[in-house]
Amino acid sequence: MKLDTSLGKDFDAIPADARALEAEGYDGLWIGETQHDPFMQCLLASQTTEHATIGTSIAIAFARTPMTMANIGYDLARYTKGRFVLGIGSQVKPHIVLRFSMPWSHPAPRMREFILAMRAIWANWHDDVPLGFQGDFYTHLIMTPFFAPARHEYGPPPVFLAGVGEHMTAVAGEVADGFFIHPFTTRRYLDEVTLPALQRGRAKGGAATGSGWDLGDFTVCGPSFVTVGRTEGEMAAAIKGTKKQIAFYASTPSYRGVLEVHGWGEVQPELTRMSKQGDWDQMGELIDDDMLHTFSVVGTPKEVGAGLRAKLGDVAQRVNCYATYDVDPAIWGPVRDALRG
Repeated sequence: MKLDTSLGKDFDAIPADARALEAEGYDGLWIGETQHDPFMQCLLASQTTEHATIGTSIAIAFARTPMTMANIGYDLARYTKGRFVLGIGSQVKPHIVLRFSMPWSHPAPRMREFILAMRAIWANWHDDVPLGFQGDFYTHLIMTPFFAPARHEYGPPPVFLAGVGEHMTAVAGEVADGFFIHPFTTRRYLDEVTLPALQRGRAKGGAATGSGWDLGDFTVCGPSFVTVGRTEGEMAAAIKGTKKQIAFYASTPSYRGVLEVHGWGEVQPELTRMSKQGDWDQMGELIDDDMLHTFSVVGTPKEVGAGLRAKLGDVAQRVNCYATYDVDPAIWGPVRDALRG
């Protein structure tokens, strides 16, 4: 199991932070699309690292077109000498329509076509296959030498897809190279919804898989809530921060299915109501300790490391500690040691 981490939101600190995190032993550095362009941040991180995987987790696919995303991904694969992973996700309708002013419809079929369109574009650039992609959502029929990037030895980047619902998850299994488990998930939801959907997608795409949860050469990444502390004060802050973030995700109607697996579906409308009123700090009070321990690995650094391995060791090839509160960086060394056994 490889241990990854996320780079922070401090744009100016990206190069130094990336170098330090690689030196600490992290295998992968992931950058989300929040306040800054994630691809520019990946470029900065790659300049000061040599071995770590650099990737987006996630870049918002529907804010772009397959052509623009293919161009960015192909260039970063070249610049990083094959270390870049293009991690993408759909976001939710209000952000796509009202923030990015882009079309929204049928997210899972659209995402499937988005990825297939990128692969058709890359096949044109990398393997000289004539470009002739025409689907229900995207059409790419023209590519002249003037606009085609030169073929390079590293080829297109792997494409990892994030999802929660079974339809998007199945798309990942069918047409992507890897999958991001959403932090807002539970082991029961993984067993009952996520993993079966990935297997269905893999089978539809014609991939060879083994027994149990063996998905072949497919990569599962496991960002997971962790609630970690060494003292009562640290633990109290961690619990408060994690509950607040769980409540944030639980307020999203698209994620209600995760709650319903555990019989908690009715908390979602109340959290949505509170979010619309801006009661962000109070929302965490609706998350009880049972929900906290179901969504998050909770304990001392040693307990959290061992707990992550127990939760995801038979499913994920890569894991990432998801903490949304202030943490002393010294905490993570013992977590890494315990995770790796």
